[in-house]
Amino acid sequence: MTATTPRHVLILGGTTESRRLAELLQGAPGARVTSSLAGRVATPRLPPGEVRVGGFGGAEGLAAWLCEHRVDVLVDATHPFAETISANAARAAATAHVPLLALRRPGWTPVEGDDWHEVGSLTEAAALLPTLGRRVFLTTGRTGLAAFADHDLAELWFLVRSVDAPEPPYPARMEVLLDRGPFTLDGEHGERELLRRHRIDVVVTKDSGGAATAPKLTAAREAGLPVVVVRRPAAPEGVPVVPDPESAASWIREQGSREVGK
Repeated sequence: MTATTPRHVLILGGTTESRRLAELLQGAPGARVTSSLAGRVATPRLPPGEVRVGGFGGAEGLAAWLCEHRVDVLVDATHPFAETISANAARAAATAHVPLLALRRPGWTPVEGDDWHEVGSLTEAAALLPTLGRRVFLTTGRTGLAAFADHDLAELWFLVRSVDAPEPPYPARMEVLLDRGPFTLDGEHGERELLRRHRIDVVVTKDSGGAATAPKLTAAREAGLPVVVVRRPAAPEGVPVVPDPESAASWIREQGSREVGK
């Protein structure tokens, strides 16, 4: 083990960035990297190193796991909208006295030609839709569809894209497209063709950031379509945030150096 690598790093993962971080850390001699996946996706892409699947039992359960498995550093590299998990991670890290880092890809920013309507929640997004269109491309994942199941939206038609099939409640008029990013702009299955084929007139998305799902924003801009963007929640107060796996790996190595210097 090198003097600048903590003994055991736990990554709360499930994102592209979390897998990349595991790759960066796995090559360090003597380092132990464990990635934790929530288990909400049936066939997740597994990172290198040790992998555990399933919840911890809230903040208390995670704190107990950190202590039992002698975790030196905890990294919250979950989806930017995994608000409950992030809050539990902050409480658990404080309880177990383990350094915590949040890895968050930068959010999207509008450019000239975009017609964005920013909202604070899926409920706000649903309330806004009848004023914007009738054929909705809903790209917020399979959870949270209950917000769009209201009778006031019964006249709207939804194309719902998700990795796994959604469970009710969901919109009354809906077609499900099972697919996993990254997505492309061109081609038979590209975002331009998808909007055209389904006659979409409004897009709903969370501000997830990253390049994997960004082509839909370009396609919507080119087609002159409004996009309802759900703002992401902030990281828990006091938790340092980095924008990419390389910065996270550097921060983790700094923790290892501090540990050796004690």
